[in-house]
Amino acid sequence: MRRLNIRVFGRVQGVFFRTSAKERADAFGIKGFVRNDPDDTVYIEAEGEEENLQKFLAWCKKGPEGAVVEKTETAEGELKKFLGFKTL
Repeated sequence: MRRLNIRVFGRVQGVFFRTSAKERADAFGIKGFVRNDPDDTVYIEAEGEEENLQKFLAWCKKGPEGAVVEKTETAEGELKKFLGFKTL
C-alpha cells in the first residue's frame, strides 16, 4: 500500500472531475478523498496498491471529458488507512 497526494491544475472544477474521480477510484480500489480547493485546483489523497495508484494517476492527468488538465503535482504521504473514497 502507498499513498499519494495529488493536486490537479487547469480547468478541473465545474466539469464533474470529483464525481468522475470517485468512480475511477472505486473501480481501481483506491481509498481516500477528492475536493475542490479555493485556488481552482482539485486535491486528492489516494491510497492503494501501486499498480492501481498508477492507473488512477494516469487518469488524473487527463480527467473527465470537458476537463483541461494543465499539470499534476504528486507527493508521497503517510498512510491514513482510509475506509473508502469520498467526494468532499
